[in-house]
Amino acid sequence: MEHTLVAVFGHRGDAQQALDDLVGAGFSRQHVRLSDGGPGRAAGAGEEQSFGSGIKHFFTELFGGDRSEPARMYSEAIARGHYVLTVTAPNEPEVERAADIVERHGPVDIDEHARQWQGAMQGGDAMRGQALSQQSASGSSQGGGAGSAQGAAMAGSRQRAADSTAIPVIQEELKVGKREVQRGGVRIYQRIVETPVSESIGLREEHINVERRAVDKMVDPADIAAFQENTIELRETAEEAVVEKTARMVEEVIIGKQVTQRQEQINDTVRHTEVDIEQIAPDDDAYFRGHWSSNFARGGGSYDDYAPAYRYGSSMAGSELYRGRPWEEIEPGLRTNWEARNPGSTWEKMKAAIRHGWERMTS
Repeated sequence: MEHTLVAVFGHRGDAQQALDDLVGAGFSRQHVRLSDGGPGRAAGAGEEQSFGSGIKHFFTELFGGDRSEPARMYSEAIARGHYVLTVTAPNEPEVERAADIVERHGPVDIDEHARQWQGAMQGGDAMRGQALSQQSASGSSQGGGAGSAQGAAMAGSRQRAADSTAIPVIQEELKVGKREVQRGGVRIYQRIVETPVSESIGLREEHINVERRAVDKMVDPADIAAFQENTIELRETAEEAVVEKTARMVEEVIIGKQVTQRQEQINDTVRHTEVDIEQIAPDDDAYFRGHWSSNFARGGGSYDDYAPAYRYGSSMAGSELYRGRPWEEIEPGLRTNWEARNPGSTWEKMKAAIRHGWERMTS
């Protein structure tokens, strides 16, 4: 089943921006159309073309006849220079998505405008113009009787049931956790430092001395064995310094962490919503006005001075804070709340009216 969304804009710039956003969101250019501010003229997504044989014929097909109230209403909008944007979607979720996009650009309230056009069009209950959808068969333009029946089955895709309203009650919760953060620390560098040192050591060296002396004496028979060729070799020795380095550990640097625990008190605020339920009896205003005439009229003033007190008492009777409790128990709290809300009104003067409103709802 095809669905058609119809929205009316007072300014072409808003309508064009909505059209561009729809195309950017994936809607086909063939299924998004914008009227050109006058009857019988329309533009597609960037190119001039007509809606069938004209905008009047388009609305006739869409709403099932040119005498239907929606067709007359939108034709009147075109005649007055407004811009009508239409989107055709294959299913209801898609037309809902299109309506969300269109609503961001401020379409006009066609209901209110229709009431202003009463002199130009005889309208009854005009339909909402920001998000109208038509459920029709894809071939609804073919066949007069079937097309009219399907066009008459106009359903507002964005309308909600009017017989019930959900009021959310919201409350914040405070959750306290913890996370690890950096608070500084210690960075330790280990490097090599060279320090000059000086040590003394005694070294021994040998030196060979050769000395010749003149001798004139007879050879001793004991030395005759030395009268032959011979080689005598003597070597010199010396000591030199030998340096050896050994590494010794002379100190330790101990690195560690000390973990401590501390308690921190977190103070914050959380919010919540409260719903006060006011029990409204039939024709309360007439009832309270009669009570005022009988009890307070002679004291001066008007009923309008006492009406807020009657309503306050009846509304507090339905509050969760005071419901089911006797008057003597709740009076201090009601008095504080009343004087805070109405600084110019004294509790003693309005107490009787407030209590009567409370008893009206609790008796």
